[in-house]
Amino acid sequence: MKAKKILFINQEITPYVPESELSLLGRNLPQAIQEKGYEIRTFMPKWGNINERRGQLHEVIRLSRMMLIIDETDHPLIIKVASIPQTRIQVYFIDNDDYFSKRQMEADENGEEYPDNGERAIFFARGVLETVKKLRWVPDIIHCQGWMSGVIPLYIKTAYHEEPSFANTKVITSLFSKELKNDLGENFRNCIEFKDAKKSLLEKYNEKFDFIELGKLAIDYSDGVVEAGSEVNPELLNYAIDNGVPVMRYPGEENISEPYDQFYDEVYGDGEK
Repeated sequence: MKAKKILFINQEITPYVPESELSLLGRNLPQAIQEKGYEIRTFMPKWGNINERRGQLHEVIRLSRMMLIIDETDHPLIIKVASIPQTRIQVYFIDNDDYFSKRQMEADENGEEYPDNGERAIFFARGVLETVKKLRWVPDIIHCQGWMSGVIPLYIKTAYHEEPSFANTKVITSLFSKELKNDLGENFRNCIEFKDAKKSLLEKYNEKFDFIELGKLAIDYSDGVVEAGSEVNPELLNYAIDNGVPVMRYPGEENISEPYDQFYDEVYGDGEK
């Protein structure tokens, strides 16, 4: 049986944030895959530089107000939604005053990366997965695009592996050229603990948990990896290849639906669940 439901967890999507390699694929790939007949859902952070009025975002009350505990502190989860103009794509936004609304993207107005980017990624990951559970929607494949979704594969294979929504889900991680310059913060290892996602699972990685270590973590718990740009980090690409993870090489920017459609079939099990 062919995979039919794809959950896209994106770091950036245009037109809500400026155009980039990440945001353009975040916008174009879900539409291309939807047009191939897949049912999709799409998530991204509600970065502080997103103009809610212009983007016509509105809060989804029935999905909002859950409290997520990160490092023994309660953080309210706010879910907003909007539709990309001239498409049938609805985008769910993960919001929180501390982590997103009052901040820019990975860096502040002076270009300084936020020291708790790791915590922000953890909140985003758990916010997405808890919301999907509430939607009672069961994805066949979760496609993670951008470092912000880097802890999703770990959570799917550990903390959420017995959840009906994710028990049979395959996970794909896309590698892009955009990287973080700094590490994910001293508290990242403590904050990541949730159910079966134990701090001890990070012992194999370097003590300084940076972009490379996050990429390796995502690859280790993914069922497939995509070379989503022409200049992705060669260390991460080789890490995936050396560890026997199926890799889709860079397909270029034209006719993206066919190679991704074929790779989804390969990862899902050559058409058999």
